[in-house]
Amino acid sequence: MATRLVQINMKARDDSALGAFWAAALGWGISSEEPGVTNLEPEGVDYPDPVAVFVDLVVSAEPKTAKNRVHLDLATTSADHHAATVARLKELGATPADVGQGDVPWTVMADPEGNEFCVLEPRPTLQDVGPVAAVVVDCADPRAMADFWSTATDWRVHDVTDRAAVLRSAADVGPYLHFLRTPDVKTGWNRVHLDVRPYPGDDPQAEVDRLRTLGATTVDVGRDDLPWTVMADPEGNEFCLLAPG
Repeated sequence: MATRLVQINMKARDDSALGAFWAAALGWGISSEEPGVTNLEPEGVDYPDPVAVFVDLVVSAEPKTAKNRVHLDLATTSADHHAATVARLKELGATPADVGQGDVPWTVMADPEGNEFCVLEPRPTLQDVGPVAAVVVDCADPRAMADFWSTATDWRVHDVTDRAAVLRSAADVGPYLHFLRTPDVKTGWNRVHLDVRPYPGDDPQAEVDRLRTLGATTVDVGRDDLPWTVMADPEGNEFCLLAPG
């Protein structure tokens, strides 16, 4: 029994406008399952598929007050591609961002609502990932996060140190999941969070119980009519356990 990372959920003041930015940024298709929700998916890929981590944008009036603890890294294939990607993203409405990164070979930017993301320099290990190189999660203990998430999901650990941990899907395709050590303290709900889904035929309650034994907790959001379960990992990062499928 295991789950898979299938998508990220991003809060947005205007899900349609922000969805249009990210669809253009990634070259993905855009749709909406209901008012206030914008769905992004790569063309020709059926959800869920490990070749991509899909993106859902959900309208929220909550203001962004701090650096996001979860962000996307975008891949580039050459120095020219990196420069062209940064220029194109600026034309779409992104702006340079300073999160204390100093002199680094990648470019830190923010989308039109201020959500940070990175445009990475060309790296040999990222030639087959697609536009999204990685989903990056700030944490206090990368080793503990790698242990939890590799057991909670079928994603495998590729590398782990005291500073960072890297996971990838069991199929060894698609983007990576990075846990990056940071001194920043988590305050409030994460504006961007992970969504995981059990495999078809799995028992949702049994999966909730299994995740609890690994150190996850359930989060009370004041509703009992949701078809998913809101949980938090051992460091308090919220995630949603979706229905099997």
